[in-house]
Amino acid sequence: MLLGQYESKVGDKHQAALPKRFREELGDKLILTKGFENCLIVVSEASWKTLLEGTEGKPFTNKATRELQRFLLGNATYVEIDNKGRFVIPEYLRSFAGIGQEIIFAGIQRFVEIWDKRAWEKHQVELAKDIEGIAERLGDEVER
Repeated sequence: MLLGQYESKVGDKHQAALPKRFREELGDKLILTKGFENCLIVVSEASWKTLLEGTEGKPFTNKATRELQRFLLGNATYVEIDNKGRFVIPEYLRSFAGIGQEIIFAGIQRFVEIWDKRAWEKHQVELAKDIEGIAERLGDEVER
């Protein structure tokens, strides 16, 4: 399972090094795409379909299905990792996520999020303020 957070830096050639623990779990065939809350998502090619949960089996005529697939698939790119675990973050993805020089890799069970460090810290503060309410809402959904 992918969990925890690791600080890293983006180099001059827009490369970032995926933490070794995450590389061991994900393998070397990876996909990078836009994520929610303006982060990026790294997922193994084998687990790619986990990002599309909730859209499978829905008709192409369903606009929400098409839009989510456009967002995730239309912005995805295959990642080539070098022997040091580095990969290039394309400009359109760096721009979307506001990626500067300092980043956070966060393991989220089946995939990894990449955040600009300042955005991650800000999001963590906001999340901490509302985590009890979020947990309650999830509990209400389970009871239904």
